[in-house]
Amino acid sequence: MKKFFLIAFLCICVNGFAQLLQVGPQISTNITSINTNNFSSDHTNTGIGFAAFARVNLLLFYGQAEFGYAKSNFSVYQNGVGETEFKLGGTDASLIAGYKLIPLGKLGNVRLFVGYNWKNYSDISTNNGLNSIAIDKNNHSIIGGVGVDVWKLTFDVRYLAGLSDIDSSNGEIKTGVTNFSLGFKFL
Repeated sequence: MKKFFLIAFLCICVNGFAQLLQVGPQISTNITSINTNNFSSDHTNTGIGFAAFARVNLLLFYGQAEFGYAKSNFSVYQNGVGETEFKLGGTDASLIAGYKLIPLGKLGNVRLFVGYNWKNYSDISTNNGLNSIAIDKNNHSIIGGVGVDVWKLTFDVRYLAGLSDIDSSNGEIKTGVTNFSLGFKFL
């Protein structure tokens, strides 16, 4: 009888821990635009990312950490210089705090969240036959978004507003990224 109670207690503890902590992979696509006054026009483009996340659930609130790799593409045009296409790739890390707006128990929930994102561009490629624009490797952004959890799937739509000027020269380029992600919770 003691073994039965011990096994039942362990099952309850494991189930409670699985609802407290959730981990899994996610894939994302992003649309990168820029905020600049130094160029006569700019063009948005898409990129892709892969990450792992860990979420800690606390009743209606949660915290989430993410670490992954993402690529961004955009281009700018400057009179007298021409068009420069940027392809940036690198690691990024996010810290998110969220609120479960519509909790539906084990079925899922609808979430609102804010957070911080740091990117380190390790793969920088610019395409311009006339001159090059130096890019700062670190980019800091604030995050705002909405997400939906259905069973073990998680869907997020977020906007990352760049705080850093990534143009190391006299110009100014700040990124704005609209991101759509799909994740799977193993736990």
